[in-house]
Amino acid sequence: MTNFVRPSGRAAAALRELRIDRGFTRHAEGAVLMTMGGTRVLCTASVEDRIPAWLRGKGEGWVTAEYGMLPRATHERTQREATRGHQGGRTQEIQRLIGRSLRSCVDRAALGERVITLDCDVLQADGGTRCAAITGAYVALCDAIGTLLRRGTIKRNPIHGAVAAISVGLWRGTPVLDLDYAEDSACDTDMNVVMNDAGGIIEIQGTAEGHAFRREELDSMLSLASGGIAELISAQRAALAQSLP
Repeated sequence: MTNFVRPSGRAAAALRELRIDRGFTRHAEGAVLMTMGGTRVLCTASVEDRIPAWLRGKGEGWVTAEYGMLPRATHERTQREATRGHQGGRTQEIQRLIGRSLRSCVDRAALGERVITLDCDVLQADGGTRCAAITGAYVALCDAIGTLLRRGTIKRNPIHGAVAAISVGLWRGTPVLDLDYAEDSACDTDMNVVMNDAGGIIEIQGTAEGHAFRREELDSMLSLASGGIAELISAQRAALAQSLP
């Protein structure tokens, strides 16, 4: 264990450098640039006074998400999905995860019959893009709700608690927090964990890419995730406590 060194030089339980920049773009009701190490995701929240047909008359709103990666977010250019004419399975899976995660902290009746769309666009990818998207989208969602409250459009805050996400994994047999690309591409196990500020687990996505992981390794990874998410939620609250630029 004394010889254990991560590619980044971080301790096993250390997050990458973290920044949450609110008000990053002008027009959206909420706009956040979420930075975790070399990963940067622009998260915008847009409010629309419409409702899906299947929710009409129920007096509830909806929170949904779209996710995308810019062509040079990675080392090589990837073709835009719009050019290909369809979204890939990975994109659909990630945006559904973001939507599920954020709906878990929203009282949809208090939101009223409107939709908030969270657009998460990866500007630069270095591992953990879906986790950065969820963590940043929560802050953008809070700013959008703040806009509605200031306008008097809604009477009470529909957000209860906080939500954040982090990756954990087994790298060379050791549980580590917040995988960057060097670790993510060569780890034995890769796991994404979404939790709320009460310590409740919203979703776990985990795969043994090398050897199968054991129960005690799972427990170690979840403990790491819990500590990391507590740090992220603290950072979210600190960012939201600041005045918008």
